[in-house]
Amino acid sequence: MSNVEVEFYWRPGCGFCAALDRPLSKSGFNIRKINIWEDPAAAARVREVANGNETVPTVIVGSKAMVNPSFAEVEAAVKAASAD
Repeated sequence: MSNVEVEFYWRPGCGFCAALDRPLSKSGFNIRKINIWEDPAAAARVREVANGNETVPTVIVGSKAMVNPSFAEVEAAVKAASAD
């Protein structure tokens, strides 16, 4: 659908992450999944956009960062970034 990269920050055991991963995996979007427990720089990036918290799922599309977004919000961000 789009070559816009979706950065999907998650961690094991996160139910909200699993719930968002299901539609993302089926979306056809270019998704880069990053486990914040395995990547300290990724955890720092999440804290940067989530008011100092390691709240996941956090999704970054282009310059738009979303903390615990719905799939519809991610989809809208991908469409907006694709139009740029």
